[in-house]
Amino acid sequence: MGILRQDATTNEWVILAPDRAARPGQARGEPVAAIRPPLPAHDPGCPFCPGNEDQTPPELARAPAEGPWERRVVPNRYPALGPDGETLRRGEPLAREMDGVGYHEVVVESPQHDERLDEMPVDRLAGVVATWRDRYRTLAADPRIKAVIVFRNFGERAGTSLVHPHSQILATPVIPPDALRRYAVATRYFDDTGRCVYLDLLDRELETAERVVAERPGLVAVSPFASRVPYETWISPRAPRPSFASLQDGEVRELADLLRDVVASLRHAAGDPDYNLVIHSAPAGEETKPFFLWHLRVLPRIVTQAGFELGSGMSINCVAPEHAARRLRAAMARVPAG
Repeated sequence: MGILRQDATTNEWVILAPDRAARPGQARGEPVAAIRPPLPAHDPGCPFCPGNEDQTPPELARAPAEGPWERRVVPNRYPALGPDGETLRRGEPLAREMDGVGYHEVVVESPQHDERLDEMPVDRLAGVVATWRDRYRTLAADPRIKAVIVFRNFGERAGTSLVHPHSQILATPVIPPDALRRYAVATRYFDDTGRCVYLDLLDRELETAERVVAERPGLVAVSPFASRVPYETWISPRAPRPSFASLQDGEVRELADLLRDVVASLRHAAGDPDYNLVIHSAPAGEETKPFFLWHLRVLPRIVTQAGFELGSGMSINCVAPEHAARRLRAAMARVPAG
């Protein structure tokens, strides 16, 4: 029999139904390893490979500044939002619109066409994390921007269109609906208790240890109590840190090291699934408010949402987070050091 669990950060209900993993056409119990075609180290037709820099818009940043690059930041060639325009609303209340003001950037994470995040040396991945943090700070400084979303799509099911390792950053002049719900729930919890719901949840997870995947001095990775998808994993700071912009230079490598281990463990424990990575952070202008805690979510694309999920807004998860955490911990013990 399935069970319903409530996500304390959104007040949404999730159905845990492990028996559904045995449906016809579904993987039974253990994930089936994905077979990914081998990639070349360099693809002459890839716009992100070295030598093809003229195939992207003019770069916004690069590292190192001189010589062969390890990372580049460029505007998205097909942006969802652009920097020109105003944030004034137009039209009637039921037909309101505004200019598509914002930023849409691409972080080219490596010159190697075939490099994976879980195989990247930790020092180089730390450079990627620092770039996410630095671009976040830059974009959030624009007074028109209300939210900055750092995300990474890996694999076709996750929405990637180019296989070269890259991530994206979207800065929007409004707070997205999912973020609004999270902030509203966190604010109400803080008003009621004087505490941060995310830190209280983290304390509970550390006390039970049942869903803890890995710990670092300043960070914890967990399979959340009300996971929406199989093997969903959160990485959260232990200290009150509402905004991702507050990530300090000394903490960057720790996050890179834990993120690499989490993704590598997911590869071995869950059959190398496609996944989405997204960083949740306090809204621009709310960076010092104690009600929120930035956190990074890794969301594997193992199952496909169908009619019930789309019609109800509820998720059905066929892998209990306790089981997922056990498998991820076991897999992490076999991950080579970076």
